[in-house]
Amino acid sequence: MTPTVLVVEDEDALATLLQYNLEKEGYRVVHAADGEEALILVQEELPDLVVLDWMLPKVSGIEVCRRLRQRPESRNLPILMLTARGEESDRVRGLDTGADDYVVKPFAMSELTARIRAVMRRIRPGLADDRVTCGDIVMDRVSHRVKRGGVEVHLGPTEFRLLDHLMQHPGRVFSREQLLDAVWGSDVYVEARTVDVHIGRLRKALNGKADADPIRTVRSAGYSLDLEG
Repeated sequence: MTPTVLVVEDEDALATLLQYNLEKEGYRVVHAADGEEALILVQEELPDLVVLDWMLPKVSGIEVCRRLRQRPESRNLPILMLTARGEESDRVRGLDTGADDYVVKPFAMSELTARIRAVMRRIRPGLADDRVTCGDIVMDRVSHRVKRGGVEVHLGPTEFRLLDHLMQHPGRVFSREQLLDAVWGSDVYVEARTVDVHIGRLRKALNGKADADPIRTVRSAGYSLDLEG
């Protein structure tokens, strides 16, 4: 089951960035542009977690948080506050109102996604998808370990992230540019040929005992994780 995250953010650019990165992490994302819309959406469909901006039109984030905690159906809904307010008194107020965690702008997207995973693990452990299985490959994101056929596979950090992305979308073909964006980030310049090097290393690690190669090269298109091929 794919966890649903409600992003409540009135800045269009940030909302788009959040949606893109959270979907890349495997979440289904629903967006609300103001506090009033957020309360309506939660009533229509209870999400698994809310990323809630403090400063919102119509109804403030802190008021949204307070109202959600008053409703029986959303009393235990995980809420992560997102705001430019960095004073200790503001953080305490946000947490006292019922937020489970607090991230201050500007923030690194990797920090936000890590905080979301931590909240999920703590409050709804069944939804914290830290163990991914694809065929005979098992990845544990918490311990940062990979096994194939029960045998541990030793990967470097880049190969781990590359495999993680491919395992989230088995069978889908990704171009080198798409993999660069997903694994290295769009704000980092890396040559497209670098992907070939790391794919080669990943293949070597996964196929250590002459197992069938799970990574398929699609000419002029890119790579995919294909365990049926």
